Amino acid sequence: MNRYRKGWANRYLREARAELIAAKKTPYMAAGFIIEALTKAQAAIYYSLGDPAFIVPIVHETFRTGQHVDEPILNFLVAIEKTLQQLAQEPTTDNEKTMEQVNDIIEFTSEIVGLFGGES
Repeated sequence: MNRYRKGWANRYLREARAELIAAKKTPYMAAGFIIEALTKAQAAIYYSLGDPAFIVPIVHETFRTGQHVDEPILNFLVAIEKTLQQLAQEPTTDNEKTMEQVNDIIEFTSEIVGLFGGES
């Protein structure tokens, strides 16, 4: 990964973590922070893999068609997209459980970013 993409991947990863901390500190605004954390984690992976302009359409098409692929990172990105869509349509009332799940997603995102040359 080049320095430009590495910088953006690491920035989005840091911001995802910060959004999750904000969600924990301000429960009445947690839903918005949770969605932002997921969006930024997703962006960190996009920048780790290449140009988001090329990757986003693949993820959206895979999500839209519901087709199964044998690529674990693509499946993970589709799962994040599915979660984002669900949270946007039906915000959860169990913010604690959702924040735990988002934390797991961010940690896995960190591993992916690290795998492709980021700091994680």
